[in-house]
Amino acid sequence: MPYDIDTKLTLSQYPSLIDLIEQSCERYQDKPAYICQDKCSSFTEIETLSRHFAAYLQHRTELKPGDRIAIQLPNITQFVIAAYGAIRAGLVLVNTNPLYTERELIHQFNDSGAKALVVLSDLLPTLAKVINSTRLSLVISTHLQDLISPQIHPKTGLKNVEFCRVLAEGAKLAYSRCHATQDSLAALQYTGGTTGLSKGAMLSHGNLIANALQCRSRLGDTLVEGEGIYVAPLPVYHIYAFLLNLVLFFERGACSLLIANPRDIGALIKTLAKYPFTGFAGLNTLFVALCHQQEFKALDFSHLKLTISGGTALTQTAASLWQQITGCTISEGYGLSETSPVVTLNAPGQEQLGTIGKPLLETRVKLLDEEGHEVAPGQAGELAVKGPQVMQGYWQQPEETAAVMTQDGFFKTGDIAMVTAAGLYKIVDRKKDMIIVSGFNVYPNEVEEVLSRHASVLECAVIGVEDEITGEAVKAFIVPAAPEFEAAATEAQLLAHCREELAAYKIPKIIEFVPQLPKSTVGKILRRALR
Repeated sequence: MPYDIDTKLTLSQYPSLIDLIEQSCERYQDKPAYICQDKCSSFTEIETLSRHFAAYLQHRTELKPGDRIAIQLPNITQFVIAAYGAIRAGLVLVNTNPLYTERELIHQFNDSGAKALVVLSDLLPTLAKVINSTRLSLVISTHLQDLISPQIHPKTGLKNVEFCRVLAEGAKLAYSRCHATQDSLAALQYTGGTTGLSKGAMLSHGNLIANALQCRSRLGDTLVEGEGIYVAPLPVYHIYAFLLNLVLFFERGACSLLIANPRDIGALIKTLAKYPFTGFAGLNTLFVALCHQQEFKALDFSHLKLTISGGTALTQTAASLWQQITGCTISEGYGLSETSPVVTLNAPGQEQLGTIGKPLLETRVKLLDEEGHEVAPGQAGELAVKGPQVMQGYWQQPEETAAVMTQDGFFKTGDIAMVTAAGLYKIVDRKKDMIIVSGFNVYPNEVEEVLSRHASVLECAVIGVEDEITGEAVKAFIVPAAPEFEAAATEAQLLAHCREELAAYKIPKIIEFVPQLPKSTVGKILRRALR
């Protein structure tokens, strides 16, 4: 098959994501759109429920088009209904990690200016502690089982509205179709910053539509319109799974099998055994974890024809093991929140292991040296990208935006790459010090800032180290504030301190106490020397 089935990107079919959602629902109607906890929802049902959700937002709240609404849910059908409903009401999505601590929530809600939140009912006690430090005026809560059988939500003193009530009230209201264009802001996708505080990548309707159609072209005839079951174990609040499962596969009329808790490998395998799944989008650590389970090896893989990897580097071991067990190759891609996210992707059946593939349709990539000039052929340089999937900029941070954009409109990714003679790209290093733990981005500055607030820490530095299970793990080097200290007790105190302030994947797995840290002549800590 050709590397791309299209030679030109045609975006005119979908003036906005509202059009993409509504056209797909009309086109595929009674076909299954999402399966979650064994409950199947058709395209018609998704259209109806998201319309009811949108109508409620329009008539029962003070929200206006352009206002931000945060969604803090795992992979459940309520996420889809809320996201589509919010988009259809003209709101801007703020995808929020359910694992976030109070500090992280306050920053993201306040930075985005979110006025509303759709949240898992289990998280209401945490929300109750932070809501007075935010601008949230509307809280809609939902239990994992609500769409199967409405559940009792915790009483926390919050004036939260239950999801099922929103849908019931919205069903009685008239939905007014909202006007949006490809330039309209669709989502703020938060990504780490050099200061340790995350910043919102502004993704437009056009960014997400373009990237879905670019991926559709690259995946070619492995995506059969109106067919297929695609497993969604990765969180849809991450842009990788959001783009695939809420935009691309939905637009193709495929069914997404939502996995609420992929960490429960046993339950995941039992779910997979029930469905003739045709596609799987994962990352290296998940592929390895599954392939070491006898129950997984016993599954029927006769329908599986597409496996996509992203989020972190795919190892030769994981790719070989997966192909040996499932009979399916893995198409590795590369992207970032700022690029909606896919920049490059290996074409199925033409994968070159160790590469991230070729740039997508109408995507220009160049490699730059430290001065911003293109490197000579065969040399490594910072990967810079220009295309219809590149963000509009960072939310309310023009200086940060200017720092990552070249004068001719290329986004500088911070990753060092090389290109092969065949035009495929390889990531060889990271210019940034970001650590990737099981596909989650961890920014050393943020962890260091939390550690440094503890009284026992004089100085600290954080790096990533290889880890067989998570790909990378967080390692902290600590210079103690007092020469007399008890290492084990201090380590326990530091970990307890981190657990209060950081999501679990950001907490150091290794702590090493050192007398001093390596520094440059101007006093900058040299993480490279620690690595």
